[in-house]
Amino acid sequence: MSTPDTVRFVAHFTVDDPERYRVYEKGFFPILKAHGGRFLTYDDAPVVLEGERADGRTVMIEFDSEEQLRTWWDSPEYRELAEHRIAGTTTHSIFFVHQPPAR
Repeated sequence: MSTPDTVRFVAHFTVDDPERYRVYEKGFFPILKAHGGRFLTYDDAPVVLEGERADGRTVMIEFDSEEQLRTWWDSPEYRELAEHRIAGTTTHSIFFVHQPPAR
């Protein structure tokens, strides 16, 4: 459930080395869950309505707060695992988005 503090993390990358990426995938979910993250979705071929998009995978996850996201991102266990993603993919973008302010 979203709150005003909820943040969504979006990453878009192309898998260049499927073996390295599989190592990353296998370790990803336990670390994400341990830090309170929730996997929302991924898409390897979204429909682009406007502009251009590099080939690859887009992933979206969610955290209850920016602090929770940054604790996961900076954790030693995730940083070690991320080496497989870094070595096995070309990263096009990684960012996170806050909830819009209340009106």
